Amino acid sequence: MTALALVAGCGGGESDARGEDGSVTITMGLFGVMGYAETDLLDRYMAENPKVTIEAEVAGDEQTYYTALQTHLAGGSGLKDIQGIEIGRAQEMVETQAAKFADFAGMAGTDHFLPWKQPQVTTDDGRIIGLGTDTGPMAICYRKDMFEQAGLPTEREDVAALWADDWSQYVEVGEQFMADSADGELSYMDSSTGLFNGMVYGHSEQFYNADGDLIYDENPAVADAWDLATEAAESGMTAALRQFQPGWDPGLANSTFATTVCPAWMLAHIQEKAGPDNAGLWDVTPAPQGANWGGSFLGVMEDSPVRDEAMDLVAWLTAPEQQIYLFEELGIFPSSQEAIESEAVRSGTSEYFDGAPVGEIFGAAAQEIPAEQVLGRRDGTIKDAFSQGLQQVESQGEDPDAAWDSVDENIQRVAG
Repeated sequence: MTALALVAGCGGGESDARGEDGSVTITMGLFGVMGYAETDLLDRYMAENPKVTIEAEVAGDEQTYYTALQTHLAGGSGLKDIQGIEIGRAQEMVETQAAKFADFAGMAGTDHFLPWKQPQVTTDDGRIIGLGTDTGPMAICYRKDMFEQAGLPTEREDVAALWADDWSQYVEVGEQFMADSADGELSYMDSSTGLFNGMVYGHSEQFYNADGDLIYDENPAVADAWDLATEAAESGMTAALRQFQPGWDPGLANSTFATTVCPAWMLAHIQEKAGPDNAGLWDVTPAPQGANWGGSFLGVMEDSPVRDEAMDLVAWLTAPEQQIYLFEELGIFPSSQEAIESEAVRSGTSEYFDGAPVGEIFGAAAQEIPAEQVLGRRDGTIKDAFSQGLQQVESQGEDPDAAWDSVDENIQRVAG
């Protein structure tokens, strides 16, 4: 069996993509913890297809990955055969780069996704530039030992009841936590950006409306999220550790905060970075409101010398059976309706998160996600701008109004 290679360089060209014996090498560009490099799926595919070698390059930070992807797309070189597409970048890829991606429309065995998933990467003329990997129904991950230390309930049903009505109750619990925690070094939440994202992504319209117009500055959902997130940022209850940025992983490993707003795909990252010493201390409970944060796709480059083989690999990786496997192994929540409805997902639990019924929790959250998910061309860039603005409030003591003005200026510069 050919071993999986985690490579640092760019994908091979046509000269080394196909061997004289009919063998092929397929390169993949991935980010975060998508599950393919972290499990044996790629090895399994190579074992079942002995003339296929798969080389995967994984970037830890999606923003860094996407900047490089844009550079490669603009230059027409350095692209992998398969490229991951994060949901916040999907509309921009559809509008500006669709011709560079292979079309999955009509491909057999790809009709099992949630009804709103594939339309996110479908052009006006019906081309489908990728297949869905996961979705991001949201919950709250919390440390049971830290809650106990602060005199708060620890059982997940009781914890969920603390903020069952709305997100403002989640912040109120934080105020109580900070007042009653015996350890003044602990923070209630990692960052206000997670709170902001959790609130905004519970609405069908966030930064754009269905006509493609920017509405972030007049959308009450965005205003409410900004106000509550900056309230939390100014209160001192956050560790000012922006998720997936330097400092956040050590914060998990060193147990410096008690809660984080966690989409399903984040559980694998927490488990890896918090490590075995914290197994059973973390738990999962429903968020105040259902929302979808994240979820990705795998696309194949139209000019790939192994395009057809790469499309077959993508179809296999995103099939219901493999989505179920990734859920069982890493808690990555499916985008396949067939997988979501399977007994394996519905009854799934997480040993690391103290046996939490993650299939039930995230499955229920998925049912609350608005059926219409309006994406905009620069959604990911706008989310980054709001995250940076909140970090100014948290880490630099910036006034929220001044930080909003900075966010608005940045958005107008890149998306206005």
